[in-house]
Order: sequence, then C-alpha cells, then structure tokens
Amino acid sequence: MRTIDPVSATPAPTLERRLETAYREAFPRLVAVAAGITGDAESGREAVQEAFARMLASRGPRDPGALTAWMWTSVVNQARQERRSGARRNRRFPLGDPPERPAAEAAPRDAAVTAAVAALPERQRIALFLRYHADLDYAGIAAAMGVRTGTVSAALHAAHAAVRRALEDTP
Repeated sequence: MRTIDPVSATPAPTLERRLETAYREAFPRLVAVAAGITGDAESGREAVQEAFARMLASRGPRDPGALTAWMWTSVVNQARQERRSGARRNRRFPLGDPPERPAAEAAPRDAAVTAAVAALPERQRIALFLRYHADLDYAGIAAAMGVRTGTVSAALHAAHAAVRRALEDTP
C-alpha cells in the first residue's frame, strides 16, 4: 500500500525512487568522497555502488527526512570497509612494490596539499571530504559520521591547521 503525502494528496515516493533521485543528484560527490577515503577512484565507485545496493535491500531510515544523512553515512562506512579490506588483501597477497605512477601534471603545491590531506588522521580526512567534496554543512557531516557537531568543528579545525603547517614547510 502506498502512502499519501498529506500536503499534496499525491502518492509519496517510494524508498527506491528517493534513493534513485539522491543517487543521480549526488553520484559525483559520493564517488569523490569515497575515493578520498579508499585512496582510489575505482574502489570509491565500488563503495558507492555497494552502499546503494545495501540501502535498497534495507527498510530505509525511520525519518524520511534523514535520507541524505543515511546515504552519506552508508557511503562513508562502505568506503572505510573497502579501504580496510583492500589493505588486508594487499597484506595477504603482496605483489611487490606498486607500479610507478606517471609524473603528476598538477603543480607541486597541489601535490603537497594532496600529501598533507593523505597524512591526516581518518576522522579529519573524512570530515574534510564531506565538507569540501560533498558540500555538507557541519550538521550534515555530524550525522554522516555519527558524531556531534562540535566534534566535526574540532576535526575540521585540526585538519586545516595540519594542512597549513604542512604547506608552510613546502617550498
């Protein structure tokens, strides 16, 4: 039985419809955040796909207004899991040193920023990705990470300070 939206008197969209809309609207940002967490674009895409598959198999959030936070939480958690399982695979089946990457076309300052962000603790790194790639506000980041807003503020402050210090040391 479909529910009726009391304001418009039209059938309320199903969870599948709402997830499809959210997926289409946020996919590039979701992949950017997941790739930042996993360390590679392909693993990031896989994390987003897996997170949405799991969301579709579930009942969804109790509060229909919590869909965005639920979506981000699911993607962040799946990306964390992908990163951990990738690290375990690499430890179990070492294939030698990773192949040399082609010389980056980015400016040296961009490489320094990337290195500084990669060196951050996980909580700070994820908060940065959610803030600047997902464009979430502090409350949205807090909901996605399952922490308080003050924790987000502290994590972002510490992340900014650490990146700033790292860049001061870069020529």
